[in-house]
Amino acid sequence: MRIGYFGPEGTFTHEALIDAIGGGDGGDGGGLELVALATIYDTVMAVHDGHVEQALVPIENSLEGSVNATLDALAMETEDVAIIGEVVNPIRHCLIARTALELAEIEAVVSHPQANAQCARFIRTRLPGARVLAGTSTADAVRVVAEHDGPWAALGNRVAAERYGCRVLRAGVEDVAENETRFVWLARGGAAASPPGVERPHAGPWKTAIVFWGVGSEAPGWLVRCLSELAGRDVNLTRIESRPRKQGLGRYMFFADFEGRDNEPHVTEALAALAQHVEVLRVLGSFPAA
Repeated sequence: MRIGYFGPEGTFTHEALIDAIGGGDGGDGGGLELVALATIYDTVMAVHDGHVEQALVPIENSLEGSVNATLDALAMETEDVAIIGEVVNPIRHCLIARTALELAEIEAVVSHPQANAQCARFIRTRLPGARVLAGTSTADAVRVVAEHDGPWAALGNRVAAERYGCRVLRAGVEDVAENETRFVWLARGGAAASPPGVERPHAGPWKTAIVFWGVGSEAPGWLVRCLSELAGRDVNLTRIESRPRKQGLGRYMFFADFEGRDNEPHVTEALAALAQHVEVLRVLGSFPAA
């Protein structure tokens, strides 16, 4: 099986994937071939195109909230890629450089924007003179620093530091020690697919993710009426947020996660009732909860 992930090797997604499959080496361990993709969009579309059978991408961080690239790709770029599982991993950022440096010597710090945001207080207080640069991923940021002659540093993990021959200057530089990221498994269609290590039928709790938007969204109380269809049937929301539909100001789509499986009677009834209020309702996935 070919498993895609937001790469390159050494990203936190790669770390979560290795943990999830039991510490494989990225080769053919357990019959899995791990395929690094350059962006989250590329990773989602690799599932859509059949280049990989499943993929792992980040979707939510406990400090910085949702990963918008994942939400937008699932909602707007494809209708046949489903969430089939989730994993939650602790995120421990390291400050990494090519050679030993004092913090005062660092001229620039590079990382993925999410990582820069998760370490904003450290950057602000301990690296006040450093420029903050955005990279395509935490691992690529370490690669850039490894190839740069100047006193630059990156935010990433120890795996990336080892891979690119760099030094860890400081460990645990995230602003909150309980920093966690939720990653989701993706598969095409998703109905019968299971992530590696997750057997079905799954006896534990399930979660369902949806996205919806509607013609009546500008009317007073529209969102309340939508959510009342869930609440009135004892469907418990665990997350809700809006994203722009990219069709002008004031047009939004709403993402929601709730407890339960989409084939349970009360959930089925709630979704059918919700559909009466909206233009589009899509189930992004119904999957075992982490």
